[in-house]
Amino acid sequence: MKLATRINSFLPKFDNNLEKVFAEFKNLGLTHVDLNYPEHVVDYSPDEMKKILSENNLELNGVALRFRNQFINGEIGNANEEISKKALQLCKDAADYCRAVGGEVVTIWLGFDGFDYSFQISYEKVWKQIRDCFIEMADYAPDVKFSIEYKPFQPRAYAFIDSLGLAMVMMNEINRDNLGITLDYCHMLMKHENPAYGASILGSRNKLYGVHLNDGYGLNDDGLMLGTSSLVKTIEFLYYIKLHEYDHAIYFDTFPVIEDPVAECKRNINMIKKLDNLIGKLGMSYIQSVIDENSAVKVSDLVIKFLA
Repeated sequence: MKLATRINSFLPKFDNNLEKVFAEFKNLGLTHVDLNYPEHVVDYSPDEMKKILSENNLELNGVALRFRNQFINGEIGNANEEISKKALQLCKDAADYCRAVGGEVVTIWLGFDGFDYSFQISYEKVWKQIRDCFIEMADYAPDVKFSIEYKPFQPRAYAFIDSLGLAMVMMNEINRDNLGITLDYCHMLMKHENPAYGASILGSRNKLYGVHLNDGYGLNDDGLMLGTSSLVKTIEFLYYIKLHEYDHAIYFDTFPVIEDPVAECKRNINMIKKLDNLIGKLGMSYIQSVIDENSAVKVSDLVIKFLA
């Protein structure tokens, strides 16, 4: 199982030193790293990054775009054409860096492409602009996977790509083999989506390019330790990514503030291994047989078996 976690949860504890964080990742038994681009790489050339990853028995899963400052009114969908071009170039640069370090996936969360007021943006214009930018970056680096990470809101009142449905419509219009979707468990709860549903639809189409695991209550991006709030939904989600042989890293996108990040990450690792073992113990075919019965009472029996 390929496992990664949120670097920014660890930086304050380890003197904001990336190399110290990676050493702790090694101690925890994590296997992969997702780097925020450009914030985590400004002091490291690709060769330097490869070196410190190798020294800590870590591999790069990919890089995730982080847009700041000038992009707060939109990234590739910004009404200012020059800012949109800068955001697009940042995505291309991220792809080059990802490739050079040996990563596979560039994750793009357009946190600022959205709106706060009615009549604020031209929806069709922004749609076409975002679509065309994704086409350009996908064609620029056809050997790199680009992945849309959607979220219904925050920091904007309405995100432009806010759901599995809209992400899939956008993906289908872009129509590139190297473009897929990242599912963030908390983001799906915020949209009142069932995470396993998305994992099934995307996994069966080989378009699940990223998994961010966490937990929450659906009203906010809570980033709680996985399995602590919606345990049964988490098990179902893991069943479907296992069924469809998801092979990228599972990324713990959790936000320890009061909790010690090392202790918290250990619990995430213990939980995912425990749940994976539970699924293996009951068996994929048995779980599928329960699904095939389409019976709520049989589901209750299955949950009891998980708890036994």
